[in-house]
Amino acid sequence: MIQDITHQAASAYTQGLALSLGLIIAIGAQNAFVLRQGLRREHIGSIALFCALADALLITAGVLGMAQALGEREWLARLMALAGTAFLAVYGWQALQRARQPETMTVAGTGEAISLAKALSQAAAFTLLNPHVYLDTVLLVGTAGAQQHPELQAWFIAGACSASFIWFGALGYGARWLAPWFAQPKSWQLLDGLIGIIMWVLATLLVQHAITAN
Repeated sequence: MIQDITHQAASAYTQGLALSLGLIIAIGAQNAFVLRQGLRREHIGSIALFCALADALLITAGVLGMAQALGEREWLARLMALAGTAFLAVYGWQALQRARQPETMTVAGTGEAISLAKALSQAAAFTLLNPHVYLDTVLLVGTAGAQQHPELQAWFIAGACSASFIWFGALGYGARWLAPWFAQPKSWQLLDGLIGIIMWVLATLLVQHAITAN
């Protein structure tokens, strides 16, 4: 019994971690900004922490809010799960297409230093003014988390939030070592290929939750 519960908790945590990583590891303005500040060694901890906490709050609100909204609407829960499945499938397909057309992340490593307040305001803009962040964290991750058993939702949230802290910490503090890797088109090809596969696997799991849910 204990082993079964532990396995289910680990599975929920892993699903949350994989889904969140698959969504945030992509070429974009927010990642470019965090990487740039890492290269400049400016306010790295504050920026990485802000981005991770913002994701964590949105993810938690999404999972708990969607769970409450869908709890007594089984038909809507299944509809949202199927919509999430379709999105993940398309997202995975797009990632695989990007893997066929390599590109690099361009990051400026020079220029005048900026204050902590300005750095955080820019981080907030890149994070909160991007409509995709709400689609990813509140709607998509929220729907996926709401499909979990209520006792496992906390584990799913923990996994999804862990992904943000791991990624932004690694991106900011590992910038000096990551930058040459990011500059290689083939690295992005491999990463996008992996993301595409992960998204399809998660789409399969999500649709299974929708079909088998009581």
